[in-house]
Amino acid sequence: MASASTSSAQVPVAQAETFPDGTTDYIPVRKKAYDLKKPHITEQPITWSNWYQHVNWLNTTFIIFIPLIGLISAYWIELQYKTAIFTVAYYYFAGLGITAGYHRLWAHSSYKAKLPLKIFLVAGGSAAVEGSARWWSSLHRSHHRYTDTDKDPYSVRKGLLYSHIGWMVMKQNPRRIGRTDITDLNEDPVVVWQHRNYIKSVITMALIVPTCVCGLGWGDWWGGFIYAGILRIFFIQQATFCVNSLAHWLGDQPFDDRNSPRDHVITALVTLGEGYHNFHHEFPSDFRNAIQWWQYDPTKWFIWTMKFLGLAYNLKTFPQNEIEKGRLQQQQKKLDQKRATLDWGKPLETLPVISWDDFVEQSKNGKAWVSIAGVIHDVGKFIADHPGGKALISSAIGKDATAVFNGGVYNHSNAAHNLLSTMRVGVLRGGCEVEIWKRAQSENKDVAAITDTTGQRIVRAGEQITRVTSPAHMASAA
Repeated sequence: MASASTSSAQVPVAQAETFPDGTTDYIPVRKKAYDLKKPHITEQPITWSNWYQHVNWLNTTFIIFIPLIGLISAYWIELQYKTAIFTVAYYYFAGLGITAGYHRLWAHSSYKAKLPLKIFLVAGGSAAVEGSARWWSSLHRSHHRYTDTDKDPYSVRKGLLYSHIGWMVMKQNPRRIGRTDITDLNEDPVVVWQHRNYIKSVITMALIVPTCVCGLGWGDWWGGFIYAGILRIFFIQQATFCVNSLAHWLGDQPFDDRNSPRDHVITALVTLGEGYHNFHHEFPSDFRNAIQWWQYDPTKWFIWTMKFLGLAYNLKTFPQNEIEKGRLQQQQKKLDQKRATLDWGKPLETLPVISWDDFVEQSKNGKAWVSIAGVIHDVGKFIADHPGGKALISSAIGKDATAVFNGGVYNHSNAAHNLLSTMRVGVLRGGCEVEIWKRAQSENKDVAAITDTTGQRIVRAGEQITRVTSPAHMASAA
């Protein structure tokens, strides 16, 4: 989702650029010496002589080296109870700056916020040290627009480790990142101010404020700096990165499985509700990530509370009808995939047409053939396992047992009809509707067979061709 820093914090915000396709985007104003035609380092293979040029040392310092110093320092600095409580509280403050601010407010415009709330959220985002709201939101829009492609800045298809932290510590070619429109961000004075004053904002909110609170509050200056400052930053960054990695690798896909986003409660727990990522990628404009009451999404409840207090408005929710349609379609897709693995018997249109005389003759010559609803079945391997006994099923060999099978003797279950379909060997000539249907199927005339997404014919319970609604007279009774 985000980064530890942005290199464009001290430059003017943007300038317009028109592309060959006629679209307009906004890019940072670059130095005059910057040459767009110069090959980027990422276009060169990593070797022992140039590997250090591929590393983003600024991000690596913020993400790895400084947290490592904090971890080592924690060995000598005791964690006081008050500092621990404040660290957790400040973690949630910074986390909401990312989830409710950077993500749902600015990246997706899922609701609108008044000035006091914007200031609160941009301050929290600065405390998280994940880049400016403008930079963060721009990359995140690219991630959504180009999910799992080469233009996705943190595509999980490049590897789990890459999507988690590799894209941060290794340089990326900006020309390969998908472009998005951030006109609205460039028109937001709070976003613009933070972008221009990003370094000052980070130093103040991420380090000075927590250090001073703990120091002035209960004399724990070093504890405030190490625990509420450096280590808190490390944990919130890693939690945020989990949305890029784990949320695209671990969990379920209840709404769509064409791309990698997934839902999982573990990811939601560490990211203040951002773990329901499959829902989010399907309905990104929804201010909620979790829609069930029992799902953990404190960010949703924070935004709702801000609306109650009059600080947030125009909360967007996707129509429930459309959400359920998406869920149902995915469930149906999974059913279709499961259906394709099952044996539904040979399709009727592939079976040979057999005359009644040939049917009777083959039955006399050792074939255990039975005719039911105009379809011939070989029940030889099932005689010994027939729940009604060998005698009854053996008495139907070489005969039309439609009535017997459909209630004349016993009205067989749906499972029995399904099992019978796996024993098909032919279609009886003179089977009327069945033979006509078979010919129409081969000629593609008046055919209304329903198939699933895998091409399998859908047979609902109780709709097997052998099920007859009212008992028919046996042919032998004529």
